[in-house]
Amino acid sequence: MADSTPAISVQDLTVGFGTQTVLNHLSLDVRRGEIIGIVGASGGGKTVLMRTIIGLIPKRGGTITILGVDRDLATPEAMRAIERRWGILFQQGALFSSLTVRQNVEFPMREYLGVSPRLREEVAITKLKMVGLTAADAEKYPAELSGGMTKRVALARALALDPDIVFLDEPTSGLDPIAAGDFDALIKTLQQTLGLTVFMVTHDLDSLNTVCDRIAALADGKVVAEGPMSAMLTCEHPWVKSYFRGKRARGAEHSSSSGH
Repeated sequence: MADSTPAISVQDLTVGFGTQTVLNHLSLDVRRGEIIGIVGASGGGKTVLMRTIIGLIPKRGGTITILGVDRDLATPEAMRAIERRWGILFQQGALFSSLTVRQNVEFPMREYLGVSPRLREEVAITKLKMVGLTAADAEKYPAELSGGMTKRVALARALALDPDIVFLDEPTSGLDPIAAGDFDALIKTLQQTLGLTVFMVTHDLDSLNTVCDRIAALADGKVVAEGPMSAMLTCEHPWVKSYFRGKRARGAEHSSSSGH
């Protein structure tokens, strides 16, 4: 029987900086095995939500449960075990510039796994091939990579420990439309092949349309709409309406209704 407990459950989450409240009693469940797209106005808390879930930003209230473990109640050992079960792709890739591509992908294995250098190298090359790179790319340095290659290396590193959950922060930002489309297709393929739960912060309407099973729209520090693209297109919340049905949204609308 499939596990019906959410991969991530956020309840009544409040996060702020100084006098500013960014997330205001926000609640959201992420189902196991889905790709959920988190969308919202610039500065609306999308990345803050992701960073609070993974523990980079402290919360003021509420609970965060990941793979059945409550962050507040978990021992450091239990939290470390959970951290091993997720991978993260930060917006600019966040590769270590002084390490080769292979060493970047090996980095989480060094930190968490007591395996031989040879096995680390074999796994790293396997992960690079999974994301469409070659063994020859493994010895390059980040400065030698294109934007699309950088994202792929960062994704290979996120997959290094065979995670259950992958967090993606604006994965297609800075890529041209063809590279972005290729990257979206790669995420979808990997999610289906590996059974991943994917938490994707994005403002890319094409990604939301082609990759996401469900979308959660953030405004006023809360989730104001959630559901498939069809739910976004009928939502009457002013921000959601302007985003999904405004001038820039025409392409997404056409592609979701193409063939009529």
